[in-house]
Amino acid sequence: MLSKNKLKFFSSFSSKKIREEYGLFVVEGNKMIDELLVSNHTIHSIVATSDWIEKHTKLVANVEVLEASSKDLECISLLKSPQDAWALVYTEYKSDPLLIEQSELVLALDTIQDPGNLGTIIRLADWFGVRQIWCSSQTVDVYNPKVVQASMGSIFRVHMVYGNLFTLLAQHSYIPIYAADLQGENVYTQQLPKQAIVVMGNEGNGISQEILPFISTFLHIPSFSTHSHKPESLNVSVATAILCSEFKRIGQFINKI
Repeated sequence: MLSKNKLKFFSSFSSKKIREEYGLFVVEGNKMIDELLVSNHTIHSIVATSDWIEKHTKLVANVEVLEASSKDLECISLLKSPQDAWALVYTEYKSDPLLIEQSELVLALDTIQDPGNLGTIIRLADWFGVRQIWCSSQTVDVYNPKVVQASMGSIFRVHMVYGNLFTLLAQHSYIPIYAADLQGENVYTQQLPKQAIVVMGNEGNGISQEILPFISTFLHIPSFSTHSHKPESLNVSVATAILCSEFKRIGQFINKI
């Protein structure tokens, strides 16, 4: 079982300050650890039950693995219902975007602050085949435990870039840049291109003034509610899902012509 010092050390990673100091983030849960083990991320250590270790012997051959009891895992876990494995992984902050392919969709996030929203958007990007997401430096940390958990493993497959969104968009202004806005064009009536950048704004304040000049088209997702007091707007992750779906749907249609 884990020593008191080890328990204290692993428990300290509930603190953002400690995570940043060591350059490590927490991954936990059986499915998440399975996703981690087949990714290219560098693992610092894994804490797991004897049963889990026995089932994953070959996959963890080159990783430091410490056996722990269920009680130990409860002590270090950030989840309400801890599972059989917990890991520390080295952070890999990226500042350089991937080369945008001819029929590629890119998401750009302008100061998204809710960890659940970012994690869900990463998962959506993975689902819709979006290889990379550009985040403004004010966007919530991708290695926030709630972001990691909400991504359901997609964090290990999507290329996450953090930097100055103004600069990133300026460097790619030759590509059509879209943004979600309540006053924009109805997304369902637009001829959307296969190659595009879609900017999603802050949950409360929308798109930053400094990047507005780069937006070539604003898109609106119309409400079909018949109630007089219909919702004012959609959650940013829900809106992202709908826009990704439309861009990909139109792209598939174009490919068949």
